[in-house]
Amino acid sequence: QVHLVESGGGSVQAGGSLRLSCVVSEYTVNRYAMGWFRQVPGKERERVAGIHSDGRTTYARTVKGRFTISRDNAENALYLQMNSLNPDDTAMYYCAARLADYSTLDYSDYDYWGQGTQVTVSS
Repeated sequence: QVHLVESGGGSVQAGGSLRLSCVVSEYTVNRYAMGWFRQVPGKERERVAGIHSDGRTTYARTVKGRFTISRDNAENALYLQMNSLNPDDTAMYYCAARLADYSTLDYSDYDYWGQGTQVTVSS
């Protein structure tokens, strides 16, 4: 059974950094596409960063230049380095995996999800 376990969330001040990790089991991170999503109460889950099976990455306009998605094949893990955080980045962050080559925007395209890790940025 596929498991995704996120960690690394927390509370930081604006301008700070966090690195989220997603350790994956029973699924090979470099075989298919994965993504990082975030969600705040009352809003739809949005993809902030994605990585295609070939390693190409894609970012939401709001985080481009500040966030970096990466994967470690040896550790079978996905990461999200978040720099220059601001209060608008406050959300629950989720790691997601799908059985296809491309990381898409639609959360319903993803087959597996982690439990989420909370990120809170104070001004």
